Amino acid sequence: MLVPWFLLFFSLVLGSRPWVFSLEKLAGSHDDARCSQGLSCHLWDDVLCLLERIESPKDPVLVPTKLQTEVVLRCREESNCVPCVRVTLHLTVQEPRKEDLDEDGLQEDAELTSQSWSRNESLQAKVILSFQAYLSDRCVLVKVEVPAAMVQPGQNVGFLTFSQGSLVFDCFKAPVGGEVRIWSYTQPPYQKELNHTQLLPDCVESELQDSVQSCWVLPWFNISAEGDTIQLVLDVSTEQNYILFLYWNQTRNFSTRFHEVLTGPQNITLNQTDLVPCLCIQMWPNVPDAIRNSHCPFWEDSRAHKNLWSHSKLKFWGTTGLSWMVEAPCPLSAEIVLCWKPMGSEPCQPLPLPLPREKVTVNKSQDLPLLTLHPNVCVQVWSREKLQIQECPQEDILGPLRDDMLLLETWGPQESHSFCAMETSGCTPLPSMAHTRAALLGKQLLQDLQSGQCMQLWNDTGILWACSLQKYTHERWVLVWLAFLVLAACILFLFLLNRGGMKGWLQFLKEDYCYGGAARRRRALILYSPDHASFERLVGTLATALRQLQLSVAVDLWHRRELSALGPLAWFHAQRRQALQEGGVVILLFSPGAVALCQEWLQEAGAAQRPVPTSDTFAASLSCVLPDFLEGRATGCYVVASFEELLPPRGIPDLFQAVPIFSLPSQMPAFLRALLRPGKGRQDTLRAQAARVGQYLQPALEECLQLGSSSSL
Repeated sequence: MLVPWFLLFFSLVLGSRPWVFSLEKLAGSHDDARCSQGLSCHLWDDVLCLLERIESPKDPVLVPTKLQTEVVLRCREESNCVPCVRVTLHLTVQEPRKEDLDEDGLQEDAELTSQSWSRNESLQAKVILSFQAYLSDRCVLVKVEVPAAMVQPGQNVGFLTFSQGSLVFDCFKAPVGGEVRIWSYTQPPYQKELNHTQLLPDCVESELQDSVQSCWVLPWFNISAEGDTIQLVLDVSTEQNYILFLYWNQTRNFSTRFHEVLTGPQNITLNQTDLVPCLCIQMWPNVPDAIRNSHCPFWEDSRAHKNLWSHSKLKFWGTTGLSWMVEAPCPLSAEIVLCWKPMGSEPCQPLPLPLPREKVTVNKSQDLPLLTLHPNVCVQVWSREKLQIQECPQEDILGPLRDDMLLLETWGPQESHSFCAMETSGCTPLPSMAHTRAALLGKQLLQDLQSGQCMQLWNDTGILWACSLQKYTHERWVLVWLAFLVLAACILFLFLLNRGGMKGWLQFLKEDYCYGGAARRRRALILYSPDHASFERLVGTLATALRQLQLSVAVDLWHRRELSALGPLAWFHAQRRQALQEGGVVILLFSPGAVALCQEWLQEAGAAQRPVPTSDTFAASLSCVLPDFLEGRATGCYVVASFEELLPPRGIPDLFQAVPIFSLPSQMPAFLRALLRPGKGRQDTLRAQAARVGQYLQPALEECLQLGSSSSL
C-alpha cells in the first residue's frame, strides 16, 4: 500500500512546525534593521564573525536579553521567493556589578551614576547577529542608540531604569529544509551570547512549491509500507540523475547509511537495522549547488523506537575511577538510575540516594558519583516507566559480584543514628526481629560497621555502607554440615536399636511410593482467605502435608517474591492455568473470612459495581472463580474443604454445592482420595496417610481454636 509522503508527516508537521500557516512575504532584496519606538538603529555592512572575551562593564551598557526567530519569504516576484530568517532581539540596560566596582575602587562613583547618565547624550551598543547554516555563515553589525531621556534614575541611588526595547533584522537567507543557528552578542561582549536554532520548511510545503523556484526541479519520493517491509518509492523522470542520501541525524554529527547517484524511478527497501527515529532522507538533482529535499519521517514510528533500544548499549571503563556511557544512534528520552545488585539471581534494587534521576545524554562519558567503587553498584536506563538497559561493571574492572549487604545510615532528632539493610522486601531496620537474612545477622553487621570492616560508598544526607557476609556464609555451612552429621548419626543409632521397626517403616515407604505414583505429577492450587497469622500457618501445614504425598502443591505462602512481582491476580491466573492444563485441581479452603469475601463479591456483582482491587490472592481470584461456579464450569476442576471446628460445612455458600465438599479432618480419607485419584490404591494405606496428615495438622489447628476462643472472650 502506497502511503503519500504528505499524509505520513501531516501530524508531525502540525505538531512541530509553525510554518504550516501562511508565511509573510517581504518585497525587495536588501537587508533591513529597525528598532522599537524611541530607539535608533543603523545597519552596517557584513563583519567578521569574531567572538571576543567577556568584559565586566564599568558603566551602564545595553545588552541583549532574548532572541527570537521566524521564517519569512523574501520575494522579487510573487513566484520568485527564497526562505529567510527574521531575527527579533530584546534589549535592556545592564548595571555594573557592585563587586566589579569594589575591585577597581569605583564604589564612591556608584551613587553618581544616575546623575551622570541623566546628562549623557545617549547609550550606544554594537550588536552582532551571527548566522550559521550548512556550508555557510554570515555576521552583521547593528548599531543601537538609546536616548538619554529613556534612561531614568531608579528609586535607589546608583541604579538606572530602562523600558525594554527591541531590534528586528530582516533577514538571513537560508536553505530550504535546512537547520540554521543564530547567535547574538555585543562588541565587546558583556555576557554570554544568546543563541537559537531554527528549522526551515522544505519543498513538501505547498506554499514553497508555488513560490520557491528551486523546489520546482526537486525529485520526489513516497513511502511504501507493506507489513514489516518499508520501501522508498522514488518518483522521478526516466532520464533525471539525482543523489539519494540516507543518514542518522545524531546530536553532534551524522552517520551515513546510504549514498548513491541514481537515475530514473527506483524502489529501495530500507534495511530494518537502519530504521531508527533519527533516520533521515535527502534527495537532490545531481547538479552543483542544488537545493536538497530532506525529511526525517520516523520520529514517531514504533518500530524505529524499538530498533533504537536494540542499537543502544551501556558501557563501562576505567582503572582509578569508573565511567559509563550510553551509546545510541539517536537521542534518547530516558533516565539513569543507580541500583544495588546482590550476588545471586535477586533483582537490582535502586540505591536510596538523594540524587534526582538524571536525563540520559547519549555518547557522553559520565562518572559514577560514589566515594568508593563497588562491583555490585550497577546502572539502569529507564524510559516510559520501563527498564530498557541494565549493566554492571565487567569483572576485569572491579571483579565479580560480592556477597555484601548494603546498609543505609541516617540521622534522626538529637543526632540519633538509625540503620537499615537493603533487601528485596525493602530496607530492614537493624536491629530487627524479622525473619530475614539481614535481621538474623543484624547484630554482627552493626559490630562490623563500628569496627571499621565495612566500605563507605556514599556520604551526604545519609551514608551507604557495604558490609561483607562471606565469613557468616562459611559459618552457616559449617553448622549445616554439623547438623547433617548429627542427624545421620541419630538415624543410624535408631536403626541399630530397632531393626524390626526399621524394616516395617521401609515397607510402609514402599507402599506409599506405589500408591502416590499415580498422583506424582498432579498439581493442586490452594486458595484461602488469610483471616489471621495462625490460620495462615494452618494452611501452610496442610500444604506441606499434601506435598509429602507427592502432590505438586502451589500456595501463595511459598511464592511471595513471584507474587510481589506479578501481582495477586496475574499470579493466580498463571497457577490456575498450569494446574488445569496438567489435569490438576483447585482447592477452595473456606473460613469465616472467605465466606464474608464471597458474599461481599456477590452483592457487589449483583449491584453492577466493580469489586475493589485487593492485594489478597483469594479476594483477587474471586473474579475468576465465582463465574466458573455461576456458569457451571467448576465440576472436575475444583474441590471445596473447610476445617469443621472453624467453619461447619453448612456455613459454606450454596453456590459451591456443585463440587465435592469435605469437612476436615473427619473426612480426610475422602479428601485425599479426591486429590490423589488412585486407580488400585489400598484402602488401609489411604487411611494410614489420612491419620498421619490429621496428626500433623493437630497442633496448628489447636492454635487457631485457642485464638478464636480468646477473641470471643
